[in-house]
Amino acid sequence: VFMEYFWRFILSACLYSGGLVMDTDTMGRIVEVEHTADVMYIVEAQSLEKLFEYAALGMFRYISPDLSRVSPIIGVELTCRGIDLENLLYRWLEDLIILHDTRGLVFSKFIVKGIYRVEEGEEQSYILKGFAAGERYDPRKHAPGIVVKAVTYSQMAIERAGDLWRVSIVLDI
Repeated sequence: VFMEYFWRFILSACLYSGGLVMDTDTMGRIVEVEHTADVMYIVEAQSLEKLFEYAALGMFRYISPDLSRVSPIIGVELTCRGIDLENLLYRWLEDLIILHDTRGLVFSKFIVKGIYRVEEGEEQSYILKGFAAGERYDPRKHAPGIVVKAVTYSQMAIERAGDLWRVSIVLDI
């Protein structure tokens, strides 16, 4: 109950102080939050898979603000593994940044096919199977955004409150 009130307070404070609602639909929303030196946003979604999809979408809205101009013509399959859900989200976003930096790709569509908990002896981990689609960055076509250096663990905590999953994400710029 406390966490539900906490998240409501954070989201209402963000919206009241001019926090930008970056994207919203029936499955989730992304809200930009003011942060001193880095970029922070909060994601809400109706499923864990959608939470990860919106987290990636939110990050790429900073990299190239007008994603409607990014055609999903190049698809990339991704498999990520993490020791917990936060580590899995970190690795998912980190892999997408690496693809952006090394191949010059900017993504506009994300599909998380599944998130699976795996138990090996006494240890457990999580595996994500996903897909990202976009195209090579073209400065004549795509709006320039900010350079995202890395995802951070700062303030990252995946929570479930009622019917929604929530996470706050801080990007190092």
